This record gives sequence, C-alpha cells and structure tokens, in this order.
Amino acid sequence: MTVKVNITDNYKKQKVSAEEKALVKKACKAVLKYEKFEKGAEVEVTFVDDEQIKLINSRFRNIDKPTDVLSFPLGQDKEYDLNPENGLLMLGDVVISVDRAKAQAELYGHGQERELAFLTVHSMLHLLGYDHVNGEEERKIMRKKEEEILSAMGLAAEE
Repeated sequence: MTVKVNITDNYKKQKVSAEEKALVKKACKAVLKYEKFEKGAEVEVTFVDDEQIKLINSRFRNIDKPTDVLSFPLGQDKEYDLNPENGLLMLGDVVISVDRAKAQAELYGHGQERELAFLTVHSMLHLLGYDHVNGEEERKIMRKKEEEILSAMGLAAEE
C-alpha cells in the first residue's frame, strides 16, 4: 500500500520538526493499516496556529473560535477520487493547530507527540467516514479505534 502524506507547515511561531512531521505520516499510515485500507492513498496535512484555524473554522463551520483539528474528507461512502498524476486515492485534508496540540498535551498530562498523533488519527478516521456528532455510540466506536491505533504506535494512554 502506497501512502503519500503531503505536509504544509504554515505554523508561524516556529518550524514543525522533522520528527513531528514523521510522526504525523506514521499516524496516517497506522490508521490506514488498522482499517485495512488496501489501496494507495494521498492525504494533505497542514500545520497552523490558533489564529489560522479559527479563520478556517469560522469560514467552513460557522464556528468563530479555534479548534484543535479540522478534517475535510474528499470521499463519500468509501468512494474517493483518483489523483491522475500518481494514481492514489485522495482522502482529504487535515488541518492541525500546533497551539492547541501543545495546550492539550499539557492539559491532559501527556507529551506533545501523543497529542499530535491523536489529532492525526482522529482526523484520519473522519476522512475515512467515521463521525462522532450523531451520537454517543459513534463517539465510543471512534474513541476505541483511536486508542487501539495509538497503542499499536507505542503511544497508549497512560493509566
């Protein structure tokens, strides 16, 4: 399975490290492996600050406040467009607020590495059609998958 993760670093306060970019790519691949997504796939990931994600959140969701991650799926019902340049299925876009990731890592008492991986995994599941806005049961399914994927990556939640 070929997975291409295109990363754009628009975080203005500092450059996102090569290790953090590699972690995000690893998380994208871990979700696809876990979900047995056998076809080649392409994902766009953009790192931003709170100000930038607030603008995006306002524009696309009419919510005028920053959030931690936004997902923009390109597929529907497990059908995705093919990128004619590379033959990969285009899953969609992920936008991560580095400011929120840092704050939430501190709030939840775990490292920024786990928080970045969590936000990526969460968003990737959205790109694959999972959602948590339609009820508690869907939220539980997503959370279980997130934890299993993070555990497989060696980033299990500490008890």
